[in-house]
Amino acid sequence: MNTATDNIVGILVVVAVFVTLALPALIGLARDRRIDRQLREAQRSRREVERIGPTALPARRQRYFTTTVTPHS
Repeated sequence: MNTATDNIVGILVVVAVFVTLALPALIGLARDRRIDRQLREAQRSRREVERIGPTALPARRQRYFTTTVTPHS
């Protein structure tokens, strides 16, 4: 009976170590897949907007004012 208990405890320790090592990688993989899915969705939406044309979108407000300094300006 003691041998069976030792075997079960050993197996549980090995599984716990495996989960401890694999869990961060699995969480990162799930996060990367979510981000990839969001990027694909945004790219798909952008393609649809380009196909429909600029009249379908409201005018975007320009947030930044940029200038170019050249010798003749």
